[in-house]
Amino acid sequence: MEMSPPTDDTGVFDARYLAFLETIPHLRPKLHRYCARMIGSVLDGEDVVQEALFQAYRKLETFDGTRPLAPWLFRIAHNHCIDFLRRRGVRAQAEAAAAMEADAVAHPELPLPAIGQAVEHLVLTLPPKERACVLLKDVFDYSLDEIAELVGSTVGGVKAALNRGRSKLAAAPARTTRQGDANEPTRRLLQLYVERFNARDWESVRSLITADARVRVADRLNLRNCAGFMQAPIESLKDAPYFGRYERLVNAWRLVVVDVDGEPAILRLDRMGDRWVPFSLIRLQIAGGHIRQIVDYSHCPWVIEAAGVLATGEET
Repeated sequence: MEMSPPTDDTGVFDARYLAFLETIPHLRPKLHRYCARMIGSVLDGEDVVQEALFQAYRKLETFDGTRPLAPWLFRIAHNHCIDFLRRRGVRAQAEAAAAMEADAVAHPELPLPAIGQAVEHLVLTLPPKERACVLLKDVFDYSLDEIAELVGSTVGGVKAALNRGRSKLAAAPARTTRQGDANEPTRRLLQLYVERFNARDWESVRSLITADARVRVADRLNLRNCAGFMQAPIESLKDAPYFGRYERLVNAWRLVVVDVDGEPAILRLDRMGDRWVPFSLIRLQIAGGHIRQIVDYSHCPWVIEAAGVLATGEET
């Protein structure tokens, strides 16, 4: 559903809205990178960012226009990550640790030996607060004061969380990418979907999908001539022109089954000269041996970039 800016104070809101439009394109990949590493999934991370930005738009009238917009958006995204982790049931340890941090004595900060994608993946071994502090300080280079505001803590609490997190990372063994977590029937269904999709056999593709299946083509969150902000809709697949859009694509493409953060997903490859190049990711939600929902990330290039090296099992 499209939404128009509130009109109670149009001039003030318009200034915030324009700042919002100008900030999102530059901040979007960074927000996704943070959420993906906090949650441990580039696909879940994208969904969380979409929800966070939509909520931020709805709360724009509460934003203090004299302050920078980016930290405010990061705080909303961070809170959505914590809510996601809470729902997934992995926050209990962090809650217990956080209760002791307010009065924690700051220790000398331990350096982190190497910052990079490997460290970003290793932080998944940490409780959420330590994970957030390490990411924000050592990957995104936020100050201690900024981190304290973002995670709702004190500078002393942030220092203590950083010290614990860095100590654990320094002692942690190398983490290998998770693969093969999904059961074999699910993987076989994805492979069958890919084979029929590549053959453009849409009738056979539909036989794998429930009658009430839904589709969402995730995007940049439509910014329509600065007149409204709309979250990517979830549509009925029966009525959506989803397959027709692929049929009409001019460039050569094909799909393959891949592992992304231990989850089976679908990778779209596009032909570029004599090479097949990774273009985007697609996630299928399966229940009862049938596909219930399709989420296509074709318009979110930062998702494929964050996924890193994808094991396709064939030459690309």
